[in-house]
Amino acid sequence: MFTDAVVNNLTIVVLSVLIQLPLGLGIALLLNRQMWGQSLLRVIIFIPYVLAEVVAGVVWFLLLQPRGMVNDLLETVGLGEWTQLWLADTEIALWTVMGVLTWKYLGLAVILMLAGLQGVPPELYEAAQIDGASWWKVQFKITIPLLGPTIRTWAFLSMIGSLQLFDMVWILTGGGPANATVTMAVYLIDQGTNRSLYGYASAVAVLLFAISLTLAALYQVFVLRRDTTDAPKPRRKKR
Repeated sequence: MFTDAVVNNLTIVVLSVLIQLPLGLGIALLLNRQMWGQSLLRVIIFIPYVLAEVVAGVVWFLLLQPRGMVNDLLETVGLGEWTQLWLADTEIALWTVMGVLTWKYLGLAVILMLAGLQGVPPELYEAAQIDGASWWKVQFKITIPLLGPTIRTWAFLSMIGSLQLFDMVWILTGGGPANATVTMAVYLIDQGTNRSLYGYASAVAVLLFAISLTLAALYQVFVLRRDTTDAPKPRRKKR
């Protein structure tokens, strides 16, 4: 079970970056343009992030029941063959949890990307347009490189949050079915609280800390360090 928990945590870490990064960046680029209802759209996207995990988890737990609103809606629009046991099928339970996590935490990625876009000088876009650069080329050559520090910081926060994931999984599935969605934090709580194996749970907590510290240190050395080494060093005043 502990091995499954570690694998699930690492899977969530990877999927969170692969799914939320392009979605967050794309939505941020869309909302960064002048459009009607821009402020309202930003609020709507950020609302799930500020909701308490318990509230969001309970709402989605009810929606994803076999006779919940999601399956009823699919049947209503003629997609009854798409109805699933979203939280009880070992094949799709983890993907269902990932969908809820993406809905919950995508707002943070969007807000951080929007903040980073505010720091991109508009003169660069104007110069690129004069040179005849396409929209896609402008994004890949100007926007994304300048958003590098923001993207790397968000990825670090997403990684740490994925390793500590507990509330949403505990409410939605409790780690089931058949350990398909169990995480290290869920496994820790189950062993310590439900089974009263406090020593074993403490050992799991130490391993969780060691894994988190190792990944954070490696990320700092190989990814985040470039944001400090590439920064211009202050000049020393001559006496």
